[in-house]
Amino acid sequence: MTAKIKPTKGAPYARIMGVGGYRPTRVVPNEEILKHIDSSDEWIRSRSGIATRHWAGPEETVAVMSVEAAGKAIADAGISPEQIGAVVVSTVSHFKQTPAVATEIAHRIGAGRPAAFDISAGCAGFGYGLTLAKGMVTDGSAEYVLVIGVERLSDLTDLEDRATAFLFGDGAGAVIVGPAKEPSIGPTVWGSEGDKAETIKQTIAWDAYRTTPVPGGDGPEERTAPEAIRYPAITQEGQAVFRWAVFEMAKVAQQALDAAGVSPDDLDVFIPHQANMRIIDSMVKTLKLPENVTVARDVETTGNTSAASIPLAMERLLATGQAKSGDTALVIGFGAGLVYAATVVTLP
Repeated sequence: MTAKIKPTKGAPYARIMGVGGYRPTRVVPNEEILKHIDSSDEWIRSRSGIATRHWAGPEETVAVMSVEAAGKAIADAGISPEQIGAVVVSTVSHFKQTPAVATEIAHRIGAGRPAAFDISAGCAGFGYGLTLAKGMVTDGSAEYVLVIGVERLSDLTDLEDRATAFLFGDGAGAVIVGPAKEPSIGPTVWGSEGDKAETIKQTIAWDAYRTTPVPGGDGPEERTAPEAIRYPAITQEGQAVFRWAVFEMAKVAQQALDAAGVSPDDLDVFIPHQANMRIIDSMVKTLKLPENVTVARDVETTGNTSAASIPLAMERLLATGQAKSGDTALVIGFGAGLVYAATVVTLP
């Protein structure tokens, strides 16, 4: 007789219960960027909407920033670290291939022995992590899940690249996802377009720096990295990314609204990935959002923090009173891959 697997006993629905953020102490104005590129404050603001960004100091590591943001999210959710059953961290700037930084974070916050792993989904990483967390809560794998988006993109910024030197910032944003009695995280519309992978990428692969013998080689000779090789940085084809984000991602955002059964008139808040103010404004126009919808524009003072941008923007809107608990928000992340993820959530 074939054994039958018992049905899961998770929560009927999941919700975001708490949010927290961490921005590094150092604030970097455009004037500091202009020491390295031939440009102007006016040009940077007109092209990106960015006036300042935060850059992490030596002690503000990916793990340290994550722990700070996680602590605030845990307190906001009103749970204890021991109740967390899983930790999901989205980042592209944790430079150790293994172990995952999620395990270090879980230990530092006193979470006991939760499942812990990292994901790499660029600027869509928070949406990917949120979707995984929702699944864990509803299938019973974990009652509470900590989702973190964290980046030290200053480590991957080429200060001499006029197209990107001013874009990136550092920081961490975190949420707690837990059980709900009614739908509070809608279906996720997500996907990838790998044919556009070259539009946002790391300039140099890490193995270009290898100076040790290569396994499987014919002899003991060492592989030596070029002496003048530049440190890897994130580069992008600005116009191609802009067109894709404005036109294609507006369609994805609309699909997420449709999947949730929500119209633009039902929205209270729009929290897009904080990539560029022009992209944000263009998406608002394309989606025909009503004027009463609060739009996150955290990019002006935080820069593009990739996976951290949505939770950081969410935390700031709630902290400043621009949004309130129970509001209905459309969130969408998009970036390197190219990848994207959009959903509708109830704010904690």
